[in-house]
Amino acid sequence: MLVSHLSVQNWRNFREINVDLERRVFLVGPNASGKSNFLDVLTFLRDIAKSGGGLQEALNNRGGISKVRCLSARRSSDVEVSITLSDDQRKEEKWRYSLGITRETSGKRLQILTHERVWKGSTLILDRPNQEDKEDPQRLTQTNLEQISANRDFREVSEFLQRVQYLHLVPQFLRFAGTLPGYALPGDPFGQAFVKRLAETPEKTRSSRLERIEELLKKAVPQLKDLSFVVDEMGKPHLEAGYEHWREHGVKQREDQFSDGTLRLIGLLWVIIEDNSLLLLEEPELSLHKSLIQLLPELMYKLQKSKSRQVMLSTHSMDLLMNKGIALEEVLLLTPATDGTEVRVATSIDEAATLFEAGMSVGEIVGPHTTPKDIRELEVL
Repeated sequence: MLVSHLSVQNWRNFREINVDLERRVFLVGPNASGKSNFLDVLTFLRDIAKSGGGLQEALNNRGGISKVRCLSARRSSDVEVSITLSDDQRKEEKWRYSLGITRETSGKRLQILTHERVWKGSTLILDRPNQEDKEDPQRLTQTNLEQISANRDFREVSEFLQRVQYLHLVPQFLRFAGTLPGYALPGDPFGQAFVKRLAETPEKTRSSRLERIEELLKKAVPQLKDLSFVVDEMGKPHLEAGYEHWREHGVKQREDQFSDGTLRLIGLLWVIIEDNSLLLLEEPELSLHKSLIQLLPELMYKLQKSKSRQVMLSTHSMDLLMNKGIALEEVLLLTPATDGTEVRVATSIDEAATLFEAGMSVGEIVGPHTTPKDIRELEVL
């Protein structure tokens, strides 16, 4: 399945989002336009659905409803999120899940549901508040989505959301995972426990994936000749790479010696081939060479093709968007405004289709629309 449509009201930067989504989604826009907040809509639903999560924890981890509610909200300040899940191939609507939340205006000021609805195909199978909610209003502090005893009829939706993955790999976290204080955040969004994740993968699966990654790394990282998983004498797992060198047998390096770009590329390639769940990526181009950035969309497509994985990523890189394989309908342009950020598909840009057919890349078409209008004033400071 994939998320084929997203509808949002009053979420962070956005008064409204109402867009169709492709198997690949590229989010572009200036700084502070809401690219990360767009992705967070989906991690929010994941955090509600996952074991040990739930609505209250998902909200409180984000500072409560007052922090996620759009400052530009006017008549209605309720936060609403709706997703449509469709068949992989034909985009037939399989499920639609809609959630509305608010805060009580008096009393305990609880964060509660305004509604929770689920459609299976065109049939409405859950519609809250229901009679039980009216008899016990505190039930509205929880969603049916998060409760095994209540989501039986649409558990496929819950399981889909639980498997959503987010990655913004921070090389320093991975490189010094054993020496940094504290613990990895749930879901390990910054890659702190990445090597541990490899260690917990069955050996045959791990070896197969690393062989694929090694093949690609040989073409992207000079002198690299092999990549392997090893365990040291203390029982600690490591990634180890062999490099060509004047010494006959070359030299070996472990992850704490890898470059930022090498670490990010390994993490990116691993997570793409790891699963077939929805994958959310934050600026995957960071630390990578321009020539490699230009090939990322093509590389991602080839790696995810066998698993039919949906990937949504944010980017500031026009080099990435220069790839000729990116279609206009795959790109969402985020434009900040006084009433909240506007989200629109790149096909809505005037003459975009004509320019695309004439041979211009998506990057050349959308690039001018992502530049802050007063940026040139910095030249005189």
